[in-house]
Amino acid sequence: MTAIEIRVDDLQGSAIQALLQAHLDAMYEHSPPESVHALDLAALRHPSITFWTAWEGNDLLGCGALKQHDAAHAELKSMRTADAHLRKGVAQALLRHILSTAHARGVQRISLETGTGPAFEAAQKLYTSEGFVECEPFANYVPDPYSLFMTKVLADEDLCLKSPN
Repeated sequence: MTAIEIRVDDLQGSAIQALLQAHLDAMYEHSPPESVHALDLAALRHPSITFWTAWEGNDLLGCGALKQHDAAHAELKSMRTADAHLRKGVAQALLRHILSTAHARGVQRISLETGTGPAFEAAQKLYTSEGFVECEPFANYVPDPYSLFMTKVLADEDLCLKSPN
């Protein structure tokens, strides 16, 4: 794989809309409706959210978003790799980019919610490998057997060692 280009996205393109629809479909396939916390296009356009896509030329590789809860706390949302690019480091590159950007913005902690079933094991492994640990529900979340909550405190030394640049 050549260099991955990660850029802020306005969610207008058909490729990203299709990838996000596949993401939502998969969430509903693997979790009951009341336990799906993935955001739709309208919600992802909220001013508190920055949305990124990863590209190789004209090929969409994946996406991820950061929702700002307050100056010190943000949430990772909508991490998804296109099926054709799984296990190529796309999600890790996106995650590291988002962590670095959050740190530059002064965010001190990033949290996330992911699923608990087998379909979410790869995501859980990625988040754990990047220093996320299990935590209690945050923001407006409530305990849910289909949700795993994780958080990471952003430390300068972690980001220096793992910077994608």
